Amino acid sequence: QVQLVESGGALVQPGGSLRLSCAASGFTFSNYHMAWYRQSPGEERDLVAAIDSPGENTHYADAVKGRFTIPRDNAKNPVHLQMNNFKPKSTCVYYCKGTERTGLGRYWGQGTPVTVSS
Repeated sequence: QVQLVESGGALVQPGGSLRLSCAASGFTFSNYHMAWYRQSPGEERDLVAAIDSPGENTHYADAVKGRFTIPRDNAKNPVHLQMNNFKPKSTCVYYCKGTERTGLGRYWGQGTPVTVSS
């Protein structure tokens, strides 16, 4: 059974940092491109960061460039999202997504909430 389980969501102050984790099971982790998305109440789910299956190429949304990173070590499942310098009044649920490198398999985690408030 394929599972993606996010953890690490919390209340954080503006300017603070947080590290999310996404633990994958039930599939060969190194065969999957991994990504983090976020969704605010009433908004669409948006891509935040992505990394390819070998961990060689990354992509970041403009809003998080320079502040967020998506480190990955295929020998050490899970994949993380390191988030620094949070902007004020930002509350989202962060979701992990795994996409098999041929595109045939796509899986989502259940999400972990992050609230930015002073």
